[in-house]
Amino acid sequence: MASDYRTLNPKASQETLMSLLQLDPSPIDNASLYEKDLPPLPEEAQDSGSYGSKHTPTGSTSSTLGLSGSGRGPIYYLSRIQRYSSYTFSLFAGLHFANTSVIPLVYRSVPYSEPFLLMARELYQTPLTEPLLVALPVVAHVTSGIAIRLLRRRQNIQRYGSETPGMWALHHSKSSDRKHTVKIWPPMTYISVSGYVFVGALASHVAMNRILPLVVDGDSSNIGLQYVSHGFARNPLPPWIAYSILLSVGVGHMVWGWAKWLNLSPPANWKKITIDKQLRKTRRRAWWGIQAVTVTLTALWAAGCLGIVARAGPAEGWLATVYDNIYAAVGH
Repeated sequence: MASDYRTLNPKASQETLMSLLQLDPSPIDNASLYEKDLPPLPEEAQDSGSYGSKHTPTGSTSSTLGLSGSGRGPIYYLSRIQRYSSYTFSLFAGLHFANTSVIPLVYRSVPYSEPFLLMARELYQTPLTEPLLVALPVVAHVTSGIAIRLLRRRQNIQRYGSETPGMWALHHSKSSDRKHTVKIWPPMTYISVSGYVFVGALASHVAMNRILPLVVDGDSSNIGLQYVSHGFARNPLPPWIAYSILLSVGVGHMVWGWAKWLNLSPPANWKKITIDKQLRKTRRRAWWGIQAVTVTLTALWAAGCLGIVARAGPAEGWLATVYDNIYAAVGH
């Protein structure tokens, strides 16, 4: 009778059901082999992927699962906006690199290098070219990247489901082996993290060199290399920190971004997913090559900016008064 009572007891049946629904999955011994990005949906199939990776052709099995229809989806177009906006900004970055690093290194003098910066401004600091070469590409690049992350998170939810008890148990599990649970958010790579840091550093740079002079002095035509050297002479620690972050993170983001566009960079987690020894060696060589280019360009830019411009000393005459008023407005 006792066994019959336990069998018919609805409370016990419900407890068994909930315990099964919230049970943590048992990890596979070689689970690291399966910890990789989801295969692209049909609308992403024509995008170029990471170095050494394979692509899912359009009309693959993912379309038979009802995950997406045929044709190009929003991620396809957002990826192209993100890519081509970086091309435009790279043109501006190349000109700025030449004027703030290469030319000061050649002439070893800020006064002799200043005219080249003023001439270059006629190309990228006009009412037409500045929004097209600087402002619009940055805004398009950042917003498209954020939109892609949100759309990929939505795709992950559609693939795995988000309201089922099993998914609820995966995300609220207190198991110590949470690294094997399903990740709804796309992984944050070095390119993504450095991009967000670079945006913050770039915004600070624009505020100090473009917006602040317009607010305080009503004009920014007098702002150049001497303005930067004057700031270093007044209080060297804040600009040293700001420019070090701007150069290292900015150059790293742009070099790795171009390597990705050119299909030269290895996958973000290539050390975990690469089993073949020859492929692993090729990807390691590519990783070190990109790192070498990053360090070389960062050192070259720092040599001109921090080695020559930062050590040029304060400005003199009426320019010193103008610069002092601008820096004093932010307590520098």
